[in-house]
Amino acid sequence: MTLFPIFTDLKGRSVLVVGGGVVATRKTQALLEAGAAVVVGAPALTPSLQGWVQSGRIVHLSGTFEATWLDAVWLVVAATDDRTVNETVSQAASARKMFCNVVDDPALSSFQVPSIVDRSPLVIAISSSGVAPVLARRLRERIESLFDQSLGALAALAHQFRPQIKASRPEMGGRRAFYDWLLDGPVAQALRQSRPDDAERALSEALATPASPPIGSVVLVGAGPGDPGLLTLKALRALNEADVILFDKLVSPAVLSLARRDAEQISVGKHPGEDHHATQARIHNLMVDHAKAGQRVVRLKGGDPFIFGRGGEELAHLAAHGIRFEVVPGITAALACAAYSGISLTHRDFAQSVVFATAHCAKQENELDWHALARPHQTAVFYMGVSQLDTLIAQLLRHGRAPDTPIAIIENGTRPEQRVLHATLTTVSSLAHEHHIKAPALLIVGEAVSTAATLHWFGQVLTGLPAISRPSAAFRISDRPHHPDPA
Repeated sequence: MTLFPIFTDLKGRSVLVVGGGVVATRKTQALLEAGAAVVVGAPALTPSLQGWVQSGRIVHLSGTFEATWLDAVWLVVAATDDRTVNETVSQAASARKMFCNVVDDPALSSFQVPSIVDRSPLVIAISSSGVAPVLARRLRERIESLFDQSLGALAALAHQFRPQIKASRPEMGGRRAFYDWLLDGPVAQALRQSRPDDAERALSEALATPASPPIGSVVLVGAGPGDPGLLTLKALRALNEADVILFDKLVSPAVLSLARRDAEQISVGKHPGEDHHATQARIHNLMVDHAKAGQRVVRLKGGDPFIFGRGGEELAHLAAHGIRFEVVPGITAALACAAYSGISLTHRDFAQSVVFATAHCAKQENELDWHALARPHQTAVFYMGVSQLDTLIAQLLRHGRAPDTPIAIIENGTRPEQRVLHATLTTVSSLAHEHHIKAPALLIVGEAVSTAATLHWFGQVLTGLPAISRPSAAFRISDRPHHPDPA
């Protein structure tokens, strides 16, 4: 975080604006709207500023900047077109440990004035830390369209009734649920329809109704492989409604940063060498205990909960204890990592099918159908395969996969640090060691890997793709009857 965001109460407090031009006029107007007592220092003023002086709304200090102008002010804004003057203002303010904004000059500023979406008392501020004000403005325009004008009235009503809400809903969980109802229910609807009396009546009636004890629940949420942009809307809503979040080791910090700030976050990730049965039992107990305490629990899993995520076991435990639950699927790593690497898993020129497998049991030959996994014209995706890479490759070769079959290892898929290693079954082990490939990483085996030669678009590619020719017209898979994906 480059800047620490704060909202300042300037009502009745003196703020100095140095400059008398168009920019100074704009800054003065915003400060007046915030209730500041504005002092403008400049040799000359725009007609608007002059009119505010004559009406008594602002005070004018005529002349060039002097350090004594800072004697009785809380903040200062330098808005002249002379950088030397602006620098003098900035240095004088710094000497007095006073915050100063120099318009369009982050290097001289100790605070930035953000772009604002005003739904007073609700105010949304957007800052680019002064490096891209046009971007901040564009974001403000988008946000303006998302929030109805009635939100200000709703915030004011919530403030008015805050003591009654707190008294009638003393428990935090019940109070949060009431505020959710307030924001989403008939009160907000009445305000959107410009019926403030109906809104206040609905709120008063709800407060007169005794609160029911909070009922806990668990939402099993797939966090995807790491890119927070791949979260579903339901997943984001669950994160913002949670009281407690139990998250796995593979859940990225970027995803966790989207959760509600006051939610309790508990890491329940499994680590090498631990008794995974004991760890899973702890997860089960935490879910049940927090839900029985009336809390809304999010069980946050990397990828999708039902793809090698033990989601079914956790739901069975919740069902056995009578805990309400729901599931929010996530984008599993196979789909996301392949897409971010330009690998079309079921490209019909190369693959008739795709199969997902976990490499954790690669050493137990009877655990996996290696004959099926080694089938040609099929894409095989192996989760958690880096630690078992040599065994996995040996089994595939032993069961008939050609030595020159393409393979990709995708490390930290969909994250900014994504790396993709391209190789063949006979070269991948040495290359993975050379490039220090580490978990989390996904393995994709099959002719379809070759599509990344032209389709790769994200992250770093470590080696060139193995050469593979497209099938001849006589044997091309795509010449067979094609049934489009019904989805």
